[in-house]
Parts: sequence; C-alpha cells; structure tokens
Amino acid sequence: MEDIKKNLETVKGKITEAAEGCGRKGSDVLLVAVSKTRTPEEINTAIDAGVTDIGENKVQEIMDKFDAVKPVRWHMIGHLQTNKVKYIIDKVDIIHSVDSMKLAKEIDKRAAQHGKVMDILVQINPADEESKFGVTTEGAGELVKEILENCENIRIKGLMSVAPIKEDPRDVKPYFDGVKAQFDELSKIEHPRLDFEFLSMGMSGDFPVAIEAGSNLVRVGSAIFGERDYVQYRKDQEAKKNGNA
Repeated sequence: MEDIKKNLETVKGKITEAAEGCGRKGSDVLLVAVSKTRTPEEINTAIDAGVTDIGENKVQEIMDKFDAVKPVRWHMIGHLQTNKVKYIIDKVDIIHSVDSMKLAKEIDKRAAQHGKVMDILVQINPADEESKFGVTTEGAGELVKEILENCENIRIKGLMSVAPIKEDPRDVKPYFDGVKAQFDELSKIEHPRLDFEFLSMGMSGDFPVAIEAGSNLVRVGSAIFGERDYVQYRKDQEAKKNGNA
C-alpha cells in the first residue's frame, strides 16, 4: 500500500510539471484515480493520500465497492449500457461516457426519478476507432445540442476522449488538439444546463501530452495502483460468486 502513496506523489509531480510547462498550475488539473480491478482497501489508501475523485469502468465494480469506500466523488468512465444506468444513477457524481441520445434519454429518465440533475461528459472517439465508443469529433456538437433540447435532467459539463494507443505518446497530440478545439467551440453555447468545466483527456501513458493539449481532467490508474493482475482479479471474482471470499 505504501507504493500507492509514492506513485501518487510521482503522478502529481508529473501533472504539475506538465501544467506549468504550458502556463498553468498543477491544481488546475483534476486527477481521477482509476480503480478498475482494485480493492476497497487500495482505493481507501489512495483517498487517505489525497485522492478526491475515483473513476470506475464497470457498473458492477461501483456497486461492489461503493459502501466499502470512504467518501469520495465517483466518476463512471467506462462504456455504460442503458439497462445499467438505474444501478449507478444515485451513486456517481458524473458520467464521462455519454455517446448517444439513447443513453442520454435513459440517464435523463433515471435522474428525474431521483429528483436530480445528472452531470455528464460527451465522449469523443477522435480517431473514429471501431474498437472504441464515442461520437466523432465533428459529431459532438450535434449530440450536445440534442441533449440540451431533450434532457431536462442532464447538465453537460464538458467532453471526454480516449486517444488511440501509440508507441510515442506525442503522436496522439493531434487527436487531443482536435478535441480541445471542439471543446472551445462548444463552450461558447449559452445554456443553463451547459457548463463546460471539464475536458477529460489523458490516461497513465499519455496524460502529460493531454495536459499540454489543454486537458484539465486526467484519468490515471496503473501509474498510481501499479499494473493490473487480471488473472488474480478473475480468481477473486469467482471466489466471491462461490461464497469463498
């Protein structure tokens, strides 16, 4: 667990260095610690070390960990199926991965049932990769406007993007630059339920480049918690199902 604290300090240092390199402060960039496959104990260690925001990729993991994790802001950052919105609508503070009106309408409906306005980000797939979710950079504007017209229980807080994986992280900067340009353009829209506070770009392998391009929210997992052991994680999950853990 001590490694988590050391890794966190290293990540924060890199965030500050990247931000100051382009005339900003490290505090201008929100760090969301991605806790995919991590235990509540590991997450709580990160929270004790100063993490204020936790990001999860899967609905089931949020449900499994929610009550065991100390008070923190929860971000749903992975692909969200419409039939699972109801399980996390009262648990997460912001949903990063909205990429269709179908999903937006379900979030709107469930938020209304809970008497809340749900904060979301519109997800962009800047390289239009078939393996990733999200609208095209050019298509984001149309989705933003449609959500504002039809979903009274949604507030759009910005954009999220996952860049393609490149051997040299600097090769993804043109994709980040394109999303930033779209962010700047859409932020000009005046609407009571549009508040472009977050540009969520950058993960463990490329967050300094994303910050240089203008990101003010980075989603970092393995650089904080270490590399994921998916084999052990699956074994633990199977043990839970069988009542042995």
